[in-house]
Amino acid sequence: MNVLRSGLYSGAATAAKLLAALLVLKLVAVYAGPAGVARLGQFTSLMSLLAVLAGGGIGAGIVKYVAEYRDDAQTLARLLGAALGYACCAACVMGVLALLFSRQIAQRLLGDPQYQSLICVLAVAQLGIALVNYILAVVNGFMDVRRLAFIQVAGSVLSVLVVLWLSRWLQLYGALLALVAGQVLWLCAGLPALRRSPYFRRDMLRIRFDAEMTRRLAAFSVMTLTSALLPLLVNIGVRDHLAETFGWQQVGYWQAVSKVSEAYLLFFTTAINVYYLPKLAALRDRAGLLLELRTAYRYVLPAVIALAAAIYLCRDWLTRLLFAADFAAAAPLYAPQLVGDVIKIASFVLSYLMLAKAMTRLFVISECVFAASYLGLVYLFTARMGLIGAAYAFAVNYALYLAFNVVVVRRYLGGLR
Repeated sequence: MNVLRSGLYSGAATAAKLLAALLVLKLVAVYAGPAGVARLGQFTSLMSLLAVLAGGGIGAGIVKYVAEYRDDAQTLARLLGAALGYACCAACVMGVLALLFSRQIAQRLLGDPQYQSLICVLAVAQLGIALVNYILAVVNGFMDVRRLAFIQVAGSVLSVLVVLWLSRWLQLYGALLALVAGQVLWLCAGLPALRRSPYFRRDMLRIRFDAEMTRRLAAFSVMTLTSALLPLLVNIGVRDHLAETFGWQQVGYWQAVSKVSEAYLLFFTTAINVYYLPKLAALRDRAGLLLELRTAYRYVLPAVIALAAAIYLCRDWLTRLLFAADFAAAAPLYAPQLVGDVIKIASFVLSYLMLAKAMTRLFVISECVFAASYLGLVYLFTARMGLIGAAYAFAVNYALYLAFNVVVVRRYLGGLR
């Protein structure tokens, strides 16, 4: 499976997920306006945060070690048994905590305690979401891109149907509720697909305790949780700062542009995660790693530049299509945001080497440093430039992150033969 074929399959899956996400975005924009879109951003950040915590953040570790041990049935069984137990325990803990603090979470993040019941539903759903993430990671580790794409497309279709039904019935609340229900419904596609795969064994769904494998997964847990939690927490902090400084209406404009970026970048981040993480994990020689990184830049970077340019040229039309006419004030934010998007993908290709080679300490430190620098740049730039300063802060921070990753990759490859 080469990068182009992998990109086609992951692109189809991403298109399905993107359709579901844009449908929710459009419904919220129509029902609740810019302020509703801002709150949607807060809720999806919370969902992503809990989804990562629910599975213990070991998805990348499962992908890496399945890619390494897929020809060693005994070691693979130890790994997956430990991973399933790890994920289920983490899901139960996070579900209980979310239930206990549901009212405070609703008040703090969504600004209204009436959303407490929504947080409770999300808490109960954590075990199902953790199982979905486990299945996706196992399939990805076997580099079964076709089956992975099928699960994602089928899951997204189910999600769209739930969104259409619940949003018509409960409007804004229903759209948010559908986001949660849709994630759990992915099990309806994922579990049968895994069971019908040629590599399926019953012990893949059997929990066991293995101290050595648990320690290995814990290292990835730290890295994944850091990379997932810090951006989410920082984005929540950025929204709070922008809301206090400019009001929720202005935050809605910034959130709208950020959502457009997230939508089209999903094609690239999914392809990088599906293909390059297991590929880089399996490679051990300098020439092979260098070839894969160069191939990534040859195909991925021109594509993201072309798509970013197209979005910039069509920004006014896209804003009206995806949101509503009263989002026109978001147009000036596109230029710095899209420049930052290109730099972000360029840095992600290199940063996956740290994940693939389990550079835990360096990865965690870098994530902490650049999360803090982004928040600091937002405060600095918005004080001088207004709302658009948040988009410039995003671009500058990723430029610094790219420079850091260039140094890391050069040093790592220099130490190989």
